[in-house]
This record gives sequence, C-alpha cells and structure tokens, in this order.
Amino acid sequence: MVRRCHKKSYQTGVDMSVGESALIFLECTACGERYPAEEINTLCKACGKVLFARYDLQLAGRGLHKDDLLVREGSMWRYRELLPILDERHLISLGEGMTPLLPAKRLGAKLGCSRLFVKEEGVNPTGTFKSRGLSVAVSRAKELGARVLAMASAGNAGAALAAYGARAGLEVWVFMPTHAPAMNRAQCQAHGANLVLVDGLIDAAARLAQERIEEGGWFDLCTLREPYRVEGKKTMGFELAEQFSWVLPDVIIYPTGGGTGIIGMWKAFDELERLGWIGQKRPKMIAVQATGCAPIVRAFDQGSEHAEPWEGAETIATGIRVPAALGDYLILRAIRESGGLAVSVTDEEIISSLKELAREEGIFACPEGAATLAGLRRLLAAGTISGCESIVLFNTGSGLIYQDLWRVTGG
Repeated sequence: MVRRCHKKSYQTGVDMSVGESALIFLECTACGERYPAEEINTLCKACGKVLFARYDLQLAGRGLHKDDLLVREGSMWRYRELLPILDERHLISLGEGMTPLLPAKRLGAKLGCSRLFVKEEGVNPTGTFKSRGLSVAVSRAKELGARVLAMASAGNAGAALAAYGARAGLEVWVFMPTHAPAMNRAQCQAHGANLVLVDGLIDAAARLAQERIEEGGWFDLCTLREPYRVEGKKTMGFELAEQFSWVLPDVIIYPTGGGTGIIGMWKAFDELERLGWIGQKRPKMIAVQATGCAPIVRAFDQGSEHAEPWEGAETIATGIRVPAALGDYLILRAIRESGGLAVSVTDEEIISSLKELAREEGIFACPEGAATLAGLRRLLAAGTISGCESIVLFNTGSGLIYQDLWRVTGG
C-alpha cells in the first residue's frame, strides 16, 4: 500500500500528507520488455530503445486525491507518489517546479490570441527547466548507489547536474561543447563539477561522454539514456493540468532539442487520465526547432518515424542545436497522436521574439523559449491554429544565462 505520512513543507511550513512512490518497474517504450526498478538500467537490453518508469496508478489513486495538493509544498515534489524516489532520505531538491503560468495579455491582444499563456521555467533553481529532470535523476542515482554521475550537455543540463550533484555530495563529470554559454560553464565550475570542453556539437560531446562513462562505469545521465530525467520533466504536464483546473489547454508550443519535455508531458497526461483526474482531451503538441537544426520538423514533414541526423547544425539557440535525438520516435509519436505539428523558425525570428517577450510581457526569455513565440506567429499566419484556442508557450530558461547573446544582439 501507499503509506501515508504527515510532515511540514520545508518551504512554507504548511502541513501536508505525502505518500510513497508507486513505482513498480521499468518498461521499454518500443518492445515492451520490463526491467526491475531496483536495478540500474540505461536503454532496453533487447532493442536499445528508451525505458520508462511505470507506476501502480490504481494503488496511487486510492491514496492520492487532487484535493491533497491544496496543502502540499509549492514544488514538483507535491506529486511525490508519481515520482520514482522510494526513500525520501535520498531526495535531492533545491525547490524546483511549480513555476508560474503567466497570462500574456499584451502579446495576446497584439497577436489576436484571447487565451495566451507563458509557462515560465526560468525561475527554477538553476535557471532552466533542466532543474526538474536532474533533481529526480540525481535523487534516483543516489538511491541506487551511484557514486559518479556523467553526461554530455549543450549547457543547461550540465549546469543543473553540477548543482544537484553538489547537493548530493556526488562526483560529477560534464562534457560540453566549447561554444556552450559562458554562464553554463561557470555554473559547472562553481559547483565543483569536472568540466570537459569538446570541439564540435552536442553529438561530439556525447561520443566522448559515452567512452568515458563506459571506461569508468559511471552513472549515465545523457538525455533519455536512463529512465529518470524524463520523470522530472513530466511534472510540467502535471502542473499545467493543475493550473488549468484539470482541463488541459488546446495547444502547447515547446522548443525541441532532445525532446524530453514533450515526451515527459505526454507521459504525464496519460498517467493523469489513468488516475481519472483528466479526460481524454489532449493539447496539440507543437515542436519548435531552428531552421539551422530541424531534424524533427523534417521527419514530421516526411511522415517518418525516426529523424535522420542533421548535418551542419547551427543556431543561436544552443539548447535546440541537437542534430539527433535518441527519443525521436517518442517526440514524433506525441506530436502525431495529439494532432500537433513541428515547425522551424529562423535565428532572426528568435532574436525578434526575445525582444518582444521582454518588452511586451517583462519576460527575459532564453532563445529556446523565444522560439516558441516565433513558432506561434508562423502557425497563426498559416491558419494552423486559432487565436480562440488556449495556447501555452514554454519559456524553458532565463535570459540571464545568455549574456553573450544579448551583447551581440543588443537591446
């Protein structure tokens, strides 16, 4: 059973009832092979595809109710039963999640959108939505007995790993392209991570990371190569549902590199429906990429199930400068099942949108977040989505991380 305990929120001092995780096993997203949750696993041993954590949702639903959330802490750990940490002594948190859903009234009026919102992930502890995934993944790695954590990162994920690894007291290695934002490099160094800079893009960093991970027997935290980062990302879906009073928005526009945000939210919506908290209605999931690196857009347009690697990837939005995504089939599946789309935007459109978000709504966005506004403009112009729909743009990080970009583009 889900055992109930009673304690006070470390943030607010409010009493809250918290149950144990309902995690039961890991399951391959392609072939369905199952693995024990108490063992360290990476990709499916049978087919090499991504593993998901699975929960006893019937059991969780008997002990967890929507009303319970009203007295719980204002972090993503309010959904404790649906996250994979079995013993709360291993929980590594900096207060991540439960980020604001901001009405964008001025922008909405300008664009003819009556219900436009921005989910502001830049207020997370490390400045981006990566805090969510790394909080869960580092917690679970510690719980499973890992001592050295490693990943390849375009910048923000590595900075988050460094922070949560430091809080957990674990050794961290981050492999990052030399062109990663200076602030991300500084974050890694400040938290004491071993930072290895690699000439090339994230794929080159990933190749070196895999070599060193295999040599050292380290815990592999590269995107979707373990099943727990996506569990943190799915809490964005839980929060949206809660913030919209359990009726999901019509459209979600999300900047897409490795794609764990879209993948995680799609998983969250399925779990919420199985709990009986939402109905069958789903948002149209819109993936936004840069024209200089758009493998998901190309695969979607071609009707492919997998995205071929993008040659010569280039964009100012480093977080979506990902030539190949391990979870490409999961991203494309979520887009198609939702009746959504994939769209690409230029760097010039991203820069213009950065300035517009700042001046119209006071949101100092990251370039990846600004890409969603650029994507919205394209979709509205094409008549693909309507201004009457409820639309959520995801700003996945703070513009403060991208000081070099602002020095180049100016105000």
